Amino acid sequence: MSRPRRLLVGLTGGIGTGKSSALAEFERLGAATVSLDQIAREQAKRGREGWKAIKRTFGSAVLDESGNIDRRKLGARVFRRPADRRRLERATHPLILREMKRLIARLDGVVVVDVPLLFEGGHQKLFDATLLVSCRPAEQVRRVVRRDGLPSAEARRRVAAQWALARKRALADFTLDNDRSLSALKARVRAVHAGLSLLYGGTPNGNADQNA
Repeated sequence: MSRPRRLLVGLTGGIGTGKSSALAEFERLGAATVSLDQIAREQAKRGREGWKAIKRTFGSAVLDESGNIDRRKLGARVFRRPADRRRLERATHPLILREMKRLIARLDGVVVVDVPLLFEGGHQKLFDATLLVSCRPAEQVRRVVRRDGLPSAEARRRVAAQWALARKRALADFTLDNDRSLSALKARVRAVHAGLSLLYGGTPNGNADQNA
């Protein structure tokens, strides 16, 4: 029996949980990776389809002086107003998902896709397995404050605006707890990657040192 062309894994979590770090480690280990956050950033560049969709939806209020999307302004708006967040999702998600599928179609082997709204959007059906990166809410807030320079109250608002991680945990096939160090997260990713690679084809794919 021949193996499938790819084993498609949906990676998700919450703001500040460490999804990007986990995705980077999967890539280092040899997995093919796709980031919807990166797709969204590319789509939102001036003149691109995402930029046009955001401008049509919110007007010039979310643009900077150069006409680019002001991510801080847009983020503050959509995290404070659930209706605006839904408008943003309706405007941009079809474009992002279309590009995701185009990129995936080019890839083979273990393919890990970072999908922030994996369960919220019902996208888990597109994947062979789902993986949640999780940590304590207090740790999420601490990381968002440090990473984005936001006041703690704003960081807590953004965490609270998303699905609770416990709700996502109940839906995920696997969970990577990331309350400790980056090295501890990498060790957990290595273990999951080895298991996924065995499930896919018998040996871990890629050229990275599995004992690193």
